Amino acid sequence: MRRKAGSLSIKRKEGEKLDIKKMVRDMTLEEKCYLLSGKDFWQTRSVERVGIPSIFLSDGPHGVRKQAGASDQLGLNASVPATCYPTAATMANSWDENLAEEMARSLGEEALAQEVNVLLGPGLNIKRSPLCGRNFEYFSEDPYLAGKMAAAYVKGIQASGSSACPKHFAANSQELRRMASDSIVDERTLREIYLTGFEIAVREAHPKAIMSSYNRVNGEYANENKHLLRDILVDEWGFDGFVVSDWGGSNDHVKGVENGSHLEMPTTGGDSDEELIAAVKSGRIPEAAVNERVEELVKVIMQLAPATQAAKGKVFDVEAHHAMAQKAAEGSIVLLKNKNGMLPLAKGTKVAVIGDFAQKPRYQGAGSSVVNPTKLESTLDVIKDSGLVMTGFAPGYVRTGEANDVMKQEAVRLAKENETVLLYIGLDEVSEAEGLDRSHMRLPKNQEELLKALLKVNPNIIVVLSAGSPVEMPWADEVPAIIHGYLSGQAGAPAMLKAITGQINPSGKLAETYPYKYEDTPAYSYFPSKERSSEYREGLYVGYRYYATTGVKVRYPFGYGLSYTTFAYSDITATDKSVTFTVKNTGGVDGAEAAQVYVAAKGGKVFRPALELKGFTKVFLKAGESRTVTVPLDDKAFRYFNVKTNRWEVESGEYEILVGASSADIRLRATVSVKGTEAACPYDKEKLADYYSGNICKVPDAEYEALLGHAIPDGSWRTDGLLDVNDAICQMYYAKSAPARLVWKIMTNMKNKSEAKGKPDLNILFIYNMPFRGIGKMAGGMCSQEMVGGIMQIVNGHFFKGLGKVISGFFRQRKVMKKANDMK
Repeated sequence: MRRKAGSLSIKRKEGEKLDIKKMVRDMTLEEKCYLLSGKDFWQTRSVERVGIPSIFLSDGPHGVRKQAGASDQLGLNASVPATCYPTAATMANSWDENLAEEMARSLGEEALAQEVNVLLGPGLNIKRSPLCGRNFEYFSEDPYLAGKMAAAYVKGIQASGSSACPKHFAANSQELRRMASDSIVDERTLREIYLTGFEIAVREAHPKAIMSSYNRVNGEYANENKHLLRDILVDEWGFDGFVVSDWGGSNDHVKGVENGSHLEMPTTGGDSDEELIAAVKSGRIPEAAVNERVEELVKVIMQLAPATQAAKGKVFDVEAHHAMAQKAAEGSIVLLKNKNGMLPLAKGTKVAVIGDFAQKPRYQGAGSSVVNPTKLESTLDVIKDSGLVMTGFAPGYVRTGEANDVMKQEAVRLAKENETVLLYIGLDEVSEAEGLDRSHMRLPKNQEELLKALLKVNPNIIVVLSAGSPVEMPWADEVPAIIHGYLSGQAGAPAMLKAITGQINPSGKLAETYPYKYEDTPAYSYFPSKERSSEYREGLYVGYRYYATTGVKVRYPFGYGLSYTTFAYSDITATDKSVTFTVKNTGGVDGAEAAQVYVAAKGGKVFRPALELKGFTKVFLKAGESRTVTVPLDDKAFRYFNVKTNRWEVESGEYEILVGASSADIRLRATVSVKGTEAACPYDKEKLADYYSGNICKVPDAEYEALLGHAIPDGSWRTDGLLDVNDAICQMYYAKSAPARLVWKIMTNMKNKSEAKGKPDLNILFIYNMPFRGIGKMAGGMCSQEMVGGIMQIVNGHFFKGLGKVISGFFRQRKVMKKANDMK
């Protein structure tokens, strides 16, 4: 049976104006404080006597993940069937805002059909390092592309009456100890790289909710960071929705409410609610601040609730949405290599299909975004309809990485007997999972060994890749064709076969750079954090900004993607407001080209990357057709954030407008003169030599401090061996308590066993990296923060004292939970 988003119906006389302030005035202090924390794992509380219903929030970056029946403790158990669309990393390769919005409309329709008011997505954190385990949920290494795609998602989802909820705000770039790490990032880099995508989404699409991230940002937890939540999000960008914590991500609920967070999720069984009530009564926080948060939250609740109430009993068209998933996948496929026009394959071509992914596709990542698909098509299911003749299939490898010579030899035999091989390889489920960063950029060793063995007997191998993040490809020069579907959702298999056979012309382009090796990446020396602090020493030089500035060669540049046709660019004209140029399809096949506009400052005093994306457009052209297009240059085209004036400024001077097929394939150039704001340069070039050159792989402490504008915070572990509530549970390996160290060994063993099976236990991963305070935040009220304090005493070697505190806290919390249940 489905859980209802809220049982309270809203009935008002026609024309009656909703008076939010009166509703809040009519509420008791307890009702107001309890409203700012969840009723259960997914729902907000209702206050029926004043007409406030509860609303339902659900995971949903690329498909609705509404749990079936009662929620488990971490909200990760089975969910109601829903369409699994391509992940954000996949969709970003489409460079197509219209396609993204169309797909997101379907997402919104499914949310309504499942009575979900807030869909928790899209994720638009910047891909600082290819190793972040959650990169498959994020769009790009570039904030402009990420922001534009996110805005399209928000518009599409909210067209239905539900709300999107962009996440995770902000500077959330690693999974390791994500709830206990501190992102140390200078203000300019924060604004230009890590916040610009959110800014675009908020200003252009007006989401009704934003999710704060787990981590600290420059010493303050994101969920209680006034600079982020009020100064920037509300006062600067005009956000008028509500902020929800990531699940278990609230550190100090009182401070969060005071500084701009509205909703702590999930429920703490009244523990946080009572803390807030006590804080008001003691004067720690003024009741006016609580009133303000409640008014802002209730306003959105009252906007959202009617849509799901009106949609009760409606269902979505499963087949139509599956077709939409396939359309989205088709528009996102990237052709990386096509030597001598090996692709597309002609109808009737005999092929051997090799690779376990052909029978069990890698179509989404692992974690809270996992969707229970309405249907799932594999290559083996649909190849009979593709026009190709499959002569045989061999899995070739164990997907979890174990060597299996029998499987490899069977695949070699099949390849030897056939002229053409479709080899399906990529990253397995363990490689890309929430709560777990990758340790390297390589494919599983057994897959690479299989490829080497196949090449010895058959050179005609078409590599079909599945992965949500870049991989090293030392074998790329040895194969004639590589086509990449990323994580393409439940209908990715037929979409890929249509591209392989030429029924569609691949038009995707990479939304992130593929380096030759991991050691070439700008954050290599800094990612992930070694201890508490994650130091963003690379500054602005993320992804292509670094490679283009330093000349470091890459396998495939940002924005790269081939086609079965060719395109020519001509006739550029540019002003500081727009650039106009002509694109012509010069080949013999209809196709689409994602034309990209970059801006390069010439001779400025402020250091900048060599070029930065500032616009793009996707143009469909029939063979021989040409079209003149105009790409606007908005207020972000020439600006930089000045850390001295604390505002956006523009340097006067000449800027080069670069139009190209990728960041490394510039076809047209024009120069424009721009009148700036005449602010003084905030930097001393001599003190920031590495940042002016872009050679940021080994930035010394003194230079990093000059960039930060203050001393580098001490992010080292405590030297006394004691753990506190904001240390991660996985740090119990050095706890003073022997039982705590034993618990760590048991958990580590359980984690390693689940990973070895190829199916990481997400609950274990979550707990393993969770800070101790999270025990109280995620236990649904069974453990209060007072009890967490007792647990810490046990961990730090005071067993009986801590146990006494846990026991006494347990009985106090039982009374609080009874009150909380009565408040429902």
